[in-house]
Amino acid sequence: MKILLVEDSVRLQRSLSAGLKRHGFSVDQAFDGEQALTYIRHNQYDTIILDLVLPKIDGLNVLSTMRNEGKNNQVLILSANDQTEDRIRGLDLGADDYMVKPFSFDELVSRLRALNRRHSGIKNPVLDISGVKIDTVSRLVRFNERVVNLTPHEFKLLDYLAHRRGRVFSHDQLIDQLYDAASYVTRNAVEAHISSLRKRLKASGAPGLVKTRRGFGYLVE
Repeated sequence: MKILLVEDSVRLQRSLSAGLKRHGFSVDQAFDGEQALTYIRHNQYDTIILDLVLPKIDGLNVLSTMRNEGKNNQVLILSANDQTEDRIRGLDLGADDYMVKPFSFDELVSRLRALNRRHSGIKNPVLDISGVKIDTVSRLVRFNERVVNLTPHEFKLLDYLAHRRGRVFSHDQLIDQLYDAASYVTRNAVEAHISSLRKRLKASGAPGLVKTRRGFGYLVE
């Protein structure tokens, strides 16, 4: 899940970004509204975490502008503004959720995962494909009730493809969606992670979920 974190506090940016990455999210960072709109216009994000009090362009104007431009990214407002009127205005402008600072980090992660499930049309946090169970909360994969030990990169790839079952993604699309702008990930690295993922699934006796469409990319059928 790729996230744009829009927050002008460097300290909060640093702690939130680090925490989200530990939970498997890919995170880009914007420190003002103008920078946020530039990122939104040139990148694909599953969810945008948006503060309202921002330099240059405030959060509500960022939200209004992106919706007027046809951007349908999920938006979770994270703001110290706790008045009912603020929440109503944010939701009416097109936000999908609203959290008030101070907040529980665990609740934020839970809400992000819930938004992702809602967007993908999958309500159960455990996705079962041919007996392979992918748990987005515990970040574990099981087959025949035994854990398949995957690296964070391997889990991220399997989780992303499985929740978009039937869709083909090229190397470039996977790099764009699964890694933040600060990461340097090559086509060869993606191929290596896919190869390793397949070997680990095979070693556990699980079916080979990740298929190759030669010349196009990868998918889970």
